[in-house]
Amino acid sequence: MIIPFEQLDASTLQNLLEEYATREGTEYGECEVELSEKVTSLRRQLQSGEVVIWFEPGEESVNLVLAQDLPTDV
Repeated sequence: MIIPFEQLDASTLQNLLEEYATREGTEYGECEVELSEKVTSLRRQLQSGEVVIWFEPGEESVNLVLAQDLPTDV
């Protein structure tokens, strides 16, 4: 289920973006990118609709996913 980012409290959204940006596998290549830059980039992608917040009820997990990767029946 998609969770509209506008419905989240500002601090909750910030924490979610920071947690996602620091996950294993979210490295940005050989150059080091500051956490604040990663969060800003993720926020822009949410605002543009390129990325959405996805809640998986069965697993009770939250992820950021590319909108284009969502199933068509969502």
